[in-house]
Amino acid sequence: MKQTRFPPLSVPLSSQGPSGNGLHFASAVDRFHREAQPGEFHTGRYRMNYYIWGQGPPLVFVHGASDTGRSFAFTISQLTSSFRCIAYDLPGRPGDASSLGRYRHEDLVSDLFALLDHLRLPVAFVLGSSFGGTIVLRAMGRDPQRFPRGILQGALVHRPLRRTEWWLTWLARLLPGPMTQMPRREKMLRIVHGEPFVGRAEEWWRAYVDWTGESRISTLGRQGQLLHRLDLRPELPSIHQPVLLVAGDRDYVAPLEHSEMIRHRLPHGQLVVLNGCGHVPSYTHPEQFADVIRAFLTG
Repeated sequence: MKQTRFPPLSVPLSSQGPSGNGLHFASAVDRFHREAQPGEFHTGRYRMNYYIWGQGPPLVFVHGASDTGRSFAFTISQLTSSFRCIAYDLPGRPGDASSLGRYRHEDLVSDLFALLDHLRLPVAFVLGSSFGGTIVLRAMGRDPQRFPRGILQGALVHRPLRRTEWWLTWLARLLPGPMTQMPRREKMLRIVHGEPFVGRAEEWWRAYVDWTGESRISTLGRQGQLLHRLDLRPELPSIHQPVLLVAGDRDYVAPLEHSEMIRHRLPHGQLVVLNGCGHVPSYTHPEQFADVIRAFLTG
């Protein structure tokens, strides 16, 4: 395993005690840097960065669009005594040698299998957040024996873009800079995702803004174009493994009714709703998110 170094955390570490929900931000970040084991390997399409943290049955996390595997660090910090947690970065981040523009959605699924083969994991639980949920669903359908249970958070299986959105993502594909260069980005994020951060210290919000700002604008555009062409609804009835859907009642990206539709089409789907939660519980509700993960996979 080639060792890599985690990029420095750019958000300030508060000296305050735990947030209203109990998890201490600085302590979780400190544990992440001390305990998580980083790794890197080439999937055949791009050089994948990942980390492993914890002991127990393997549980692989797949992040959403314009995010990073580090987004799960706070949730994983609550699961390390129960699972060997593995999170990785999807292609398209700065430094990737390959172009995401050449990717098909199935290539993203193949990258997940390549990671499991690299780690010599014949069987694993798997969790996909938002866009990452599309990868998890396809992987579960491709090899049911390898993924006995799956979790989808803020799942999207059919999200065609509106005309304006399509043109914006098409244009974004051509822009080389990081997401931090998008005009009024933080203001837009606050409108869509800000409400569930109420009660958390400012450092939680800064982590979300900074970490999602590291990916390239072109990556978000290409991921949006991939999502536009996807319709996984016909594939849902063929996925017979137990699947837990985790939805937030304040999720304005993947509304609750979308998760309810997915649950009804899955033969063994279950739905848990996190009250006061939006589209990014790994940042806003990591304790509750960890609780439902543990209950579903060990129950």
